[in-house]
Amino acid sequence: MLLAIDIGNTNIAVGCFDGKDLKAEVRLTTHSGRTLDEYEVLLASTIERRVPGSKIARCIISSVVPPITQDIAAVVERAFGIEPLVVGPGIRTGIQLKVPDPSSVGADRVVNSVAARHLYGTPALVVDFGTATTFDVVNEDGDYEGGIIAPGVKIALEALVSRTAKLPRIELSWPKTVVGKGTVAAMQSGAVIGYLCLVEGLIARIIEERGPIPHLICTGGLGRVFTEHSRVLEKYDPYLTLHGMRIISELNERPV
Repeated sequence: MLLAIDIGNTNIAVGCFDGKDLKAEVRLTTHSGRTLDEYEVLLASTIERRVPGSKIARCIISSVVPPITQDIAAVVERAFGIEPLVVGPGIRTGIQLKVPDPSSVGADRVVNSVAARHLYGTPALVVDFGTATTFDVVNEDGDYEGGIIAPGVKIALEALVSRTAKLPRIELSWPKTVVGKGTVAAMQSGAVIGYLCLVEGLIARIIEERGPIPHLICTGGLGRVFTEHSRVLEKYDPYLTLHGMRIISELNERPV
């Protein structure tokens, strides 16, 4: 089996693949204070519980948190006796990064672009609702053209609450009306509907600049909420990043 580990700023997503079939997906909280032993116990016990008796033969890691990357790689070697493939310069992805400094493109954005190309077609636009919200453009040739990085909706809301004396912390859910009848409803409208307007507005600008984009894919934890209420967003794929890692692993596969 293939173990795919996506290390984000908030969560670590772990997927277990049997061929192209995602057998299990689990999430751990990203925590730089955890020891190798803690990560090993969490990872090994969780996988055994979700996929009993599985034999991990390969592993791929995509990370946007460099301090944790080497720790997780060391845990994989200790727990499963294999050296993981880490997404970064020098590995085969099947796409070209058509930007002045390819090394500046985050591993998650490369992985998402690979997945969009292989699973949905091109041209494509991937919107990833994570700690930050990223927009990544894949051209008609299947190459990465660049994108946008915006503050994530949770970050934006946290900034609002932390800088105001009387505004409370609220749940990020879709409000009943655009015009709120109270503080919480007004905040939900601004945070959720307002954020969707930001996303749809940026998508409109991207299409105005680059022309029609037939494949528009959303992913990330809050992607489902926005897709359900959007006039523009249509496809939501919560496992897009993990499948992109699987595809890259297959491109770099060595006999085991």
